[in-house]
Amino acid sequence: MSAPILATRGLSHFFGPFQALNDVSLEITPGSMTGLIGPNGAGKSTLFNVLTGALRPSAGQVVLKGAEVTGHTPDALFRAGLARSFQIPRPFARMSVLENVMLAPMAQVGERLWGAFLSAKAMRRQEEEIRARAMEVLDFVTLAKLADQAAGQISGGQMKLLELARVLMGDPAVILLDEPAAGVNPVLTEVLIDKIETLNRAGKTFVIIEHDMDFVMRHCTPIIALGQGRVIFEGTPEDALADPVLLDAYLGAQADG
Repeated sequence: MSAPILATRGLSHFFGPFQALNDVSLEITPGSMTGLIGPNGAGKSTLFNVLTGALRPSAGQVVLKGAEVTGHTPDALFRAGLARSFQIPRPFARMSVLENVMLAPMAQVGERLWGAFLSAKAMRRQEEEIRARAMEVLDFVTLAKLADQAAGQISGGQMKLLELARVLMGDPAVILLDEPAAGVNPVLTEVLIDKIETLNRAGKTFVIIEHDMDFVMRHCTPIIALGQGRVIFEGTPEDALADPVLLDAYLGAQADG
C-alpha cells in the first residue's frame, strides 16, 4: 500500500474545557476522495482548521507527504501542497473574479517591498504568467466568461467554483473542501462535482466535509465519521450504510436537528 499523503496521530484540541478533537488518528491515501461526515459539533471544521494551520493542536501530530507539519502556518502548508476551501466563500468582493484568482500564488515579486523598484521586468513577466495561468484555471471551472465581473456580484454556486479556482492556483497535492455542494443550485453542483472528479482522476487527493449523504455515498471512498471529536467509523459507503453506531450517531442526530 502507498504511504499516506496526509495523516494525523493522536490529534486533540481543546477550546477551554471543551474537547473538540479527541485522539484523532487518520491516514489519507494518495489519490483518494475521502468523505468526512458527522453531526454538527462533531469536530469536522476543527479538524480542517488544525490540518491547515489555522489552529494549533493541543496534542498530536499532522504529517504531510511524510514530513511532520504540526503547527505550520497556512501559507507554509499551502506552499507544501495542502489547500482548503471554506463552507462560506470569502472572495474579495470588489475585486474581479480574475484578480481574486491571481492573488492566490505565494511569494509574488510585486509583494516584496523592493520588487517594484528593482525587479520591474521580472514583476511584469511573472504577472503575465500568473494571469495566463489564472485564465486557464477559470476556463477549467467554467468561470472564464466572468473574469472581469466583480466577485461580490456572482452567484453563490459560482463563488464555490471561484474558491476551487483559487485553491488550484497553488497546484496542491491535497485539497480539503468544506461543504462544496451546500447552497449550490443543482446545475452548478453537477459542474462542481465534475471538476472535482476530473481533478481526482488526475491524481489530486480530496478530503470533503459534506452533509449531503447522497453526494458522499456516490462520490467518496473511504468515508470517515466523527462523533464528539472522535473517529467513530471508517470504511466504504456500503459499510457506512450498514453500521449501527454510525446510523445512531449521525442519522439519529440529523433527525433530532
